[in-house]
Amino acid sequence: MFFQWLKRYMPRSLYGRAALILILPVVTLQLVVSFVFIQRHFEGVTEQMTRSVSRELVLLLDMVEASGEGREGTTQLAMLSDALEYHVEIGALLPPGNQRRWYDFSGLVVIRTLNDLVPAIRGVELPDNRIVRVYAATGQGPTMFEFDRLRLSATNPHQLLVNMVFFGGLMTLIAYVYLRNQLRPVTRLAAAAEAFGRGRHVPYSPTGAIEVRAAGNAFLDMRARIERQIEQRTLMLSGVSHDLRTPLTRLKLGLSLLDREDAEPLEKDVEDMRRLLDEFLSFARGAHEGEPEKVDPVALVREIVEDSARGGRDVTFAPVEGDGEGPVSLRVVGIKRAVENLIGNAVRYGTTARVSLRLSDKSLRIRVEDDGPGIAVEDREEAVKPFARLEPGRNQNRGMGVGLGLSIAADVARAHGGVLRLGESEALGGLCADIVIAR
Repeated sequence: MFFQWLKRYMPRSLYGRAALILILPVVTLQLVVSFVFIQRHFEGVTEQMTRSVSRELVLLLDMVEASGEGREGTTQLAMLSDALEYHVEIGALLPPGNQRRWYDFSGLVVIRTLNDLVPAIRGVELPDNRIVRVYAATGQGPTMFEFDRLRLSATNPHQLLVNMVFFGGLMTLIAYVYLRNQLRPVTRLAAAAEAFGRGRHVPYSPTGAIEVRAAGNAFLDMRARIERQIEQRTLMLSGVSHDLRTPLTRLKLGLSLLDREDAEPLEKDVEDMRRLLDEFLSFARGAHEGEPEKVDPVALVREIVEDSARGGRDVTFAPVEGDGEGPVSLRVVGIKRAVENLIGNAVRYGTTARVSLRLSDKSLRIRVEDDGPGIAVEDREEAVKPFARLEPGRNQNRGMGVGLGLSIAADVARAHGGVLRLGESEALGGLCADIVIAR
C-alpha cells in the first residue's frame, strides 16, 4: 500500500522500465561519488591547504607589527613576503565584507578556515581562480595580503565531475542502444501477436535472447495450432454442408412431381433446411476469410445497405458521423457478412432498420438499429453465443433463425481487433448493434 502512489508515476512500458532500471543506478552512483569524493575530499584538501596559508599569514602579520619598530623590520618583511610570494600593502582600504563568486563552493571553506585561524582578518576577496586578497587589521593600519589562489585549493576540481558525467553519459548511451536491440524482439513478438488477434498473418521469426526466442517459438506453435484447428473445422462443416445439398436437391426434384397443394409445405421445409445449411457454412468459414485490404468504409457500408434495399428489405443509411477520413484495413467479405446478418436480424424481428457509420481518427463504428422488441440486458451476453435463440423476446413470425447471426458478427469484430456491442436504440426503440473497430 505504501508504494501505490508511486506506481502512478512509473513508466508502464517494458522499455521505459528497463531504461529506468539502467539509468537510476548510474545517476545514483554519480550523485554518491559527487557527494562523498568531491565534497569530502576536496573540502578536506582545501581546508588543509588553507591551514598552511594561515600560518604564513600569521608570520607575515607579526612581521608587519615589527616593521613599525624601524628600517630593519621593514626590510625583513619585504624579504619574507618575496620568499613566500606574497604582495603586502600596508594602509589598504578594508572591503565591506567577504566577496566570492556564487558558484565558488571551495571559497566558502577558504573564508571559514581563515577567519577561524586568523582572528585579525577583516575580509577575504576571491575575485577569480588566480588571486586571493586577505585584509587584516594591524598596528600599522589595515593591511592587504595578495597571493596565488593555487595555494588555497586544488586545481580544476570540476574535472572529475566532468569526466564522470561524460563517461557516465557515454556508457548510458551504449547501454541504451544495446537495450533497444534487446527489446526489439519483444516488440516484434507483441506486434505479431496483436496482428494475429486482429486476423492478420504477419511474418515473424524468433530472435533475441533465449527467453524471447522461447516465447516466440511458443507463439508460432500456438498460431499454427489455432490456424490448423480453424481449417479443420471449416473443412468438416463445409463437407457436411456440401454432402447435405445433394439429398436436398433430390428432395426438391421429388417434390416438384407432387401436387402443388401437397408439395408447398414440404418445399418450405426444404428451403428452410437449405437456408440453415448456408448459415452453418457461413459460420464454418469463420471471420478470417480473405485478406485485409484498405477500403473506403463509407462506400462499403453504403453498398451493403443498397444491396439489402434492392433485396426488398426496409433499410436506410444515415449520414456519416465523425471527423475521420481515409481508408480502413478491413476484410471485405467478413464485414459484408456481419452487417448483412445484423440487417437481416433487424428486419426479421422488426419492421425497419437503420444503418449508420461513425469514423474518427482512432476508430470505426458501424451501427445497425431496428424497431423490434430488442434484447434484455441480462440476455445480451447469451445472445452472441453460437446457436443461441431467444424465442420469448423475438418475433418468430418473421422467419426462423439458427442463432448464428450475432455470433458471426461478433467473430468478425474480434477478427478485426474490435468488439460487438448490443444496446437499446434511442431513435427506433429496438436493438442497437455496434461493430467497433480500432484503426
